[in-house]
Amino acid sequence: MAQFPAEFVALLQQQLPAHLQLDDVIAYSQQPLRRSIRVNTLKISVDAFCERMAAKGWQLQPVPWCAEGFWLQGEQDEKALGNTPEHLAGLFYIQEASSMMPPTALFHFASQPNEVLDVASAPGSKTSQMAALMNNRGLLIANEYSASRVKVLHANLQRLGVRNVALTHFDGHVFGPTLPEQFDAILLDAPCGGEGTVRKDPNALGNWSLSSIAEIAEVQRGLIQSAFAALKPGGVMVYSTCTLNRQENHEVCHFLKELYPQQVEFLSLAELFPGADKACEPEGFLHVWPQIFDSEGFFVAAIRKNGSIDSDYIKPRLGKFPFKPAKAEIATAINSHLADLGLALPEAGTVMERDDELWWFPAPLMAYLDKIRLQRLGVKLADRHKKGFRTTHQAATALPLDATQAVELTLEQAEQYLMGRDVAMGYAGGKGKVVVCLDGAPLGLAKWINSRLKNGLPRELVRDKISHY
Repeated sequence: MAQFPAEFVALLQQQLPAHLQLDDVIAYSQQPLRRSIRVNTLKISVDAFCERMAAKGWQLQPVPWCAEGFWLQGEQDEKALGNTPEHLAGLFYIQEASSMMPPTALFHFASQPNEVLDVASAPGSKTSQMAALMNNRGLLIANEYSASRVKVLHANLQRLGVRNVALTHFDGHVFGPTLPEQFDAILLDAPCGGEGTVRKDPNALGNWSLSSIAEIAEVQRGLIQSAFAALKPGGVMVYSTCTLNRQENHEVCHFLKELYPQQVEFLSLAELFPGADKACEPEGFLHVWPQIFDSEGFFVAAIRKNGSIDSDYIKPRLGKFPFKPAKAEIATAINSHLADLGLALPEAGTVMERDDELWWFPAPLMAYLDKIRLQRLGVKLADRHKKGFRTTHQAATALPLDATQAVELTLEQAEQYLMGRDVAMGYAGGKGKVVVCLDGAPLGLAKWINSRLKNGLPRELVRDKISHY
């Protein structure tokens, strides 16, 4: 059960809106958090997902602020839920409902952004939500300061079939000076004190103190100023946290307004979804207390940039870039090779090569190659070898697929595949490699050998156990 430091309770009592009760904050914070998921529309439609899961007995309650979000009725263990075939196939993402608000707010005001920045991305819930809202078009720069979390972020994006994201690994303060007024839309889901997460983590307040709030707020002020500098005039930024105190939320936004009173416009989120007014503050911010929507505590502010600002430019250290555009005959050959598997390269992009590797870069990415150092970018298509090309798992899961050329597996066969086993098909198939699918969603590659499919799933993705719900 969560423990609440006396100073924290006193701060809440001081800052809680008059129409809310402190006892309700404490009571809801002690209750288990409702499990929620988001349908990954890069792989399956919401209607098709709901129909599929209803047949398995799932009861899904819509999340009002996210058309793809649902609460699950009943008790689900997150680890077991993450081992279901549908999760491993990338059909859904386990995501707390409140955290679906910031991308919804951003794309409410920036309806078709072409270049988007996610300042603090891992583990990838909001990044993948934005990629789906962009329908894998344009470019999404996803930054993560923690090196260990970059790997997790990349793995999640691969599973979900995201291909329009390039990863960076920086302190978020770098973007304003390095990429001034570059992005149509920016999400700054800032590092914070995490006061709203106690329902998920009872120890979230273990190191809480007034001094730590002051330190975190100072970092947040630097991040929001840098992010605003990287935003194009006319662009929209969403600032969000999973904490409750005003110092990390309202005061950080007002700090930015005081710096740029003419250029900063707070946009009202009161009509973002039915009932949003229950959490709306006078400035238009959403201050989500746990009892309002029976969720984690959260804060969301939408800010439009109404004019250019002066900022210092710092030229980045890039190092030698290892990629070059592939020759026309190589690009044609890899296109033909992928077509034999039912895969196609997206129209807006470039085939690149690095040694014997072939990659695909989304078109907007090319303008960034000499502007900032990128950590992981594009889709690795294949490795060249003497007999042609060796297709990658990422290509099979991220590229557009003609499902009529793939092999559709039953649920039982898909489970065998996801556990790294060869799949008995009961009939003699074709020759060579194929993409295998579950309900049209690609799982990876396999190779026909008589009447079985030899498993091609990368070893690090093999699961010892598959869960059923």
